[in-house]
Amino acid sequence: MSGFHVAVGDQAQFTKTVSESDVYLFAGLTGDLSPNHVNQVYMEKSVWGRRMAHGALLVGFISTVSTQAIAHCRDADETPVAVGFDKVRFLAPVFLGDTVTVTYTFERIDLEKRRSWAKVDITNQDDVLVGVATHILQWVANERTG
Repeated sequence: MSGFHVAVGDQAQFTKTVSESDVYLFAGLTGDLSPNHVNQVYMEKSVWGRRMAHGALLVGFISTVSTQAIAHCRDADETPVAVGFDKVRFLAPVFLGDTVTVTYTFERIDLEKRRSWAKVDITNQDDVLVGVATHILQWVANERTG
């Protein structure tokens, strides 16, 4: 789409190896100290045999890649702000030490409503799809009132 800040098909990617410190810092910030994330002995008894990252941490990575996707818009006459996530699904666990790639692709733009929708795929180092979502941005005019 011409004349808008992003176009259908525009894409950004973010890749990161999920470390133990990522998981522990996130657990501390959120208070989510589930043994799935912070107790190795507990998880050794599970079918997975090891700790896994929080799903909400992966949503944070979506925020990271969305920021990268709109970085070129910082001097625009509108400010893009996140207004939601739809159809967030965690399809497979992400374990400590896994490397995830978050791919963010604009798939729809509504010029009248000033909204954009992006398809998000999260894969691990083995190209296994571990998460999906739709991210919605509202493009708000840079006019101050009052």
